[in-house]
Amino acid sequence: MGLTLAQKIIKEHLVSGEMIAGQEISIKIDQTLTQDSTGTMAYLQFEAMGIDRVKTEKSVAYIDHNTLQAGFENADDHKYIQTVASKHGIYFSRPGNGICHQVQLERFGKPGKTLLGSDSHTPTGGGIGMLAIGAGGLDVAVAMGGGAYYITMPKIMKVELKGKLRKWVTAKDVILEVLRQISVKGGVGYILEYSGEGVSTLSVPERATITNMGAEHGATTSIFPSDEITREFLKAQGREEDFVEIQPDADAVYDKVITVDLDELVPLVAKPHSPDAVDTCDNVGKIKVDQVFIGSCTNSSYADMMKVAKILKGKTVHPDVSLVIGPGSKQVLNMLAENGALADMIDAGARILESACGPCIGMGQSPKTDAISLRTNNRNFYGRSGTMSAQVYLVSPEVAAVSAIEGVLTNPMDYGDSIDISFEMPKQFKVNDNMVVSPAPSAADVDVVRGPNIQPFPINTALAETVKGVSLIKLEDNITTDHIMPSNAKLLPYRSNIPYLSDYCLAPSDPEFSKRAKENGGGFIVAGSNYGQGSSREHAALVPLYLGIKAVICKSFARIHMANLINNGILPLTFSNPDDYDKIDMGDELVLEGIRDEILNGKPITVKNVTKNIEIPVDITLSDRQRHIMAAGGLLNYTKEQVSNS
Repeated sequence: MGLTLAQKIIKEHLVSGEMIAGQEISIKIDQTLTQDSTGTMAYLQFEAMGIDRVKTEKSVAYIDHNTLQAGFENADDHKYIQTVASKHGIYFSRPGNGICHQVQLERFGKPGKTLLGSDSHTPTGGGIGMLAIGAGGLDVAVAMGGGAYYITMPKIMKVELKGKLRKWVTAKDVILEVLRQISVKGGVGYILEYSGEGVSTLSVPERATITNMGAEHGATTSIFPSDEITREFLKAQGREEDFVEIQPDADAVYDKVITVDLDELVPLVAKPHSPDAVDTCDNVGKIKVDQVFIGSCTNSSYADMMKVAKILKGKTVHPDVSLVIGPGSKQVLNMLAENGALADMIDAGARILESACGPCIGMGQSPKTDAISLRTNNRNFYGRSGTMSAQVYLVSPEVAAVSAIEGVLTNPMDYGDSIDISFEMPKQFKVNDNMVVSPAPSAADVDVVRGPNIQPFPINTALAETVKGVSLIKLEDNITTDHIMPSNAKLLPYRSNIPYLSDYCLAPSDPEFSKRAKENGGGFIVAGSNYGQGSSREHAALVPLYLGIKAVICKSFARIHMANLINNGILPLTFSNPDDYDKIDMGDELVLEGIRDEILNGKPITVKNVTKNIEIPVDITLSDRQRHIMAAGGLLNYTKEQVSNS
């Protein structure tokens, strides 16, 4: 039986375990990336391990999230990251060099290699045939220290692409169609592999758009073959020597197969407030638009920007629309400036942002009250834009550009052949890595600079025999990490200050949650299905840990957040019977008796609802290694124990 793409890379990097779906494996990590929203905490954790230099082939620290410097906090974090990176052998991508995923794709990603990133959209690297996985900062810190990355061996879902995209239909529409088919939960436990005749019609940036948004259906990662299209892209980046062809075996076996007929796709839209609330442009209709944002790690490539410039050339943005554009990297911005495309955008009335995440994460450009905002980013969760009443629709750059002109949501197919948006990938990109700082030759050469905003992170204690507390909150389905730990322009500067952030935990769901948690000395969180979807931000586990949260009991978890809870020693429990969700109310007193023994020995677990005098069976999915991590009170404690016992 042959191997799939992902199975080939996993086999090459396998450290422990067997490639049997559902079993725990560990793999060697070749490259890591961090960004400044999650990076400060990852490097504080790396320092706590006491390792002088990273053990990876290449690790890069990017500054692309907290670039709005309204006070000293962000600049202090940037200086800390720059100095700690220099000390420990990590390359530093300066503010303005671009969004981590765009730059990693352009300058560092290699087919066949493994990449672990402290950002949920790290799977963007699958666009050039990498096994690229998003994870929590502590997992990335361990990988930088040479440790293996542990995951449950995923199943493999084949996404067969048939035909070829028509004019005005884009890679964004491909991934929106996949989300329409399988939902924001349908990729959990899977790696998505793209294949079929349609693959050869897609450029690397188009493939990267698709793998980037694979994070939205909960998949471990997504991947395209590395082929001649990949070779040409790397050659144009001056990196042809990094090319390796990787194709699945002809007799590879897949656990599930879905099909997308590119010929039949039309421009699609994800309606508020979920990426899988997908409909056609025509069905949504010509709603009035207040704001348009073109950019983010999903759609900020040179190819995307050139098509937008062609649409805007000679036109004027509608007077009721604010159009903002954020090129994804310095390379992209340079090339747009040199060929005149940037001037066409500016002339049309677009506001040009720096090469950073920006509006996608609520870092500036929040819409007005009750606004309709069209955005090319990957998420439209409630309140993520920074304006709670805004309605955010996810669209392609082409839909965004024509809608900015018309003032209403517009199907670009209405333009027919009146605008030429044809584009050929350049034979040579403008390569200038002068905004990437190499690390110091020796750790002794660098003093790490720590500003006053950088506070110690919380570390759990060993799991007790009995855990008890109050049910502090009861939440619905699809609670995102944006709900658990908001990430707007006001809070992002405090990503290295857990005590400060604790006042805002779960505030979008219940502004009184933090106060209630502190008054009760911690307790339990109860939730519905897909708890913790979205960003990889470890703060969504660290802040609850600081508040004394002992366990989360829900119907199901998103993959990365569940791993982050385990890494921080918070029990991730699921109802054995989902209907038992109705048997716990906020304020109920809950007890887990003998939980340490039950965790270590894999015994059945029962939650006693003392208030209602009932017992509720719950489950926990842990490997033998994870059982010992939970007992130790988290991965950092466990790692220290392993080192001291070796």
